[in-house]
Amino acid sequence: MANRLANESSPYLLQHASNPVHWRPWDAASLEEAVDADKPIFLSIGYSACHWCHVMEHESFENAAIADYLNEHFISIKVDREERPDLDQIYMNAVQMLTGRGGWPMSVFLTPQLKPFFGGTYWPPTARGGMPGFDQVLRAVMDAWANRRAIALEQSEKFAERLQEIGQAEDSGEAIGIELLDQAYRYLESIYDFRDGGFGGAPKFPHTMDLEVCLRYSRRKPESHALEMVVHNLDQMARGGIYDHLGGGFARYSVDAEWLVPHFEKMLYDNALLTGIYVNAYRVTKRADFARVARETCDYVLNYLTDESGGFQSAEDADSEGEEGKFYVWSRQEIIAALGEIRGYRFCEIYDVSESGNFEGHNILNLPQSIEAWAAAKNVDAVELRSELDADRAKLLHLRDERIRPSKDDKVLTSWNGLMIESLAQAAGALGEPKYLAAAERAADFLFDTMLDPNGRLLHSYRQGVAKLAAYLDDYANLANACITLYEATFDDRWLDRAIDLSNLMIRHFADPAGGGFYFTADDHEQLIARNKDLYDNSVPSGNSMAAVVLLRLSALLGNTDLLDEALTAMRVAAPLMKKHPTATGQMLTAVDRYVGPAREVVILGDPESGDTRDFLAAYRQSYTPKSVIACVSPGTTPEEDAPLAPIFAGKSPLPDADGTVFICENFACQRPVTAKEAVANLGS
Repeated sequence: MANRLANESSPYLLQHASNPVHWRPWDAASLEEAVDADKPIFLSIGYSACHWCHVMEHESFENAAIADYLNEHFISIKVDREERPDLDQIYMNAVQMLTGRGGWPMSVFLTPQLKPFFGGTYWPPTARGGMPGFDQVLRAVMDAWANRRAIALEQSEKFAERLQEIGQAEDSGEAIGIELLDQAYRYLESIYDFRDGGFGGAPKFPHTMDLEVCLRYSRRKPESHALEMVVHNLDQMARGGIYDHLGGGFARYSVDAEWLVPHFEKMLYDNALLTGIYVNAYRVTKRADFARVARETCDYVLNYLTDESGGFQSAEDADSEGEEGKFYVWSRQEIIAALGEIRGYRFCEIYDVSESGNFEGHNILNLPQSIEAWAAAKNVDAVELRSELDADRAKLLHLRDERIRPSKDDKVLTSWNGLMIESLAQAAGALGEPKYLAAAERAADFLFDTMLDPNGRLLHSYRQGVAKLAAYLDDYANLANACITLYEATFDDRWLDRAIDLSNLMIRHFADPAGGGFYFTADDHEQLIARNKDLYDNSVPSGNSMAAVVLLRLSALLGNTDLLDEALTAMRVAAPLMKKHPTATGQMLTAVDRYVGPAREVVILGDPESGDTRDFLAAYRQSYTPKSVIACVSPGTTPEEDAPLAPIFAGKSPLPDADGTVFICENFACQRPVTAKEAVANLGS
């Protein structure tokens, strides 16, 4: 018998629709039921690709005795954290206060007034390994509710007050300068693993935003180890098992320090962010292998995570056929049978495939040394070897695609799509791949056609024809940022107009005019027990940091100092956190890098599709210019006086007989105009 989740659209909620637990969604009816019944709420938050969420479901939520106890004593509510990140933020803060750590599945017990009084993450069904059993936890919570309710309520009030305080960071008034970047770099260098790559020990996450901070810092301080750290880290990940050497794309994280054994789930946001850092590393180093990884990761998303409507889907699971990683691993015999003895043995040697295996008796493909290093050691031609290995990998991918794939979370989230659109648009120019720009524009068009409510406000989630849930700060900020990049990739004014509209809505509904910065939820959002300011990067950039980046970019393009002031205030709100927790504020540090400058406005009068202007734009897009904005119009089509871009083009005329004229302005001063051909030599950060 289905419970109340059967009518939901979230794949995660639908996974639990046949549990014997009488799950309810988070809605008004469920919350009223808790008040009317005077029962505590058991709130379980997870997501579809979460391995331990699946484990707890099978062990506890499909357990008849546990389900009966939950149904009798609790109002059980199941939430997809990706649909409701607002709830996830609030109650994750509570769990971290209660236990000192967090994670998913998140299990929180609330009063009918939605205030937490106990919580944790995963519990086994019965006590084992020093952990209490979920059955014991439920009885203890119910005993406290029945016999010591006054204490539980007092504790819940204290937690609620603390949660409200956490969300109220205000303008610190601190100066925003290069010292923040120096301090952040010193800390990142101090925790960097110069042997295996990555920041800190196992488990290891990609830390793309920290890598971007280092890449930018390497331009300021070439004598530092910043570029060395980025290149080393990207090398180690691309050779490790965290990277899918057949289908492209990256798994969520590595459970070991060497990047060998991934947690096999693949998330859209990770692959969006990793595409971006590999593209930028290619721009700096011109290394073909970084371009290849970026291209293969984009292709993975286009081939396996793209909805028929053009939007990008959320994730592929870690498990297939009930076993983590089964889809991805190989035996030596399978590979030799597929490739033949000569090519098969060679492939196994290069990709670390053995009889005994490197993962629970099976093999995760990885490269202990680069293909070029192997070729040099064997005195074979590296180009020919790579070509043959490409054919081998294509054959193995075809065989793997015939296996039972991991389940997919096919919902389309506005915020994550914004990240992917941005990276595809960047990759298109840097790699010379027009199909990536076409896919980015198609996805953006889908969002604007489908993910707006009747009032023109963004929606957060879409699946199978249904768009729903009021958008959050990062939906607006990520999509606005993507639209600016689409404008710079196409010079189509509609993208800039959309970025401006989104930014205006973001300021109107999310900004805190008194304390500065932005709330995660809008001013007319559902009333919750706290309203947070999203300042910490997690697996995705914080909403405030992306808002600051957007406002800085728009300010430079539009000549609007009000937007600059909004961005500066957001940075000052986050300044104490940037000093204390640089690894949790990487995206805001990139905003600081842009703000500190020197920032450039590149203005072009020329036809972007032909001649020297086209050649300049190709060179510009292959260069690493993270603090620049660029605008272009064909000669004779200068914007109207009241157009958004009128200020940046004001007073600019083409040089006589020039096939494109380029104006470069830096720190409120403009250099003399040069021809597009001359400008290629002036490119830089």
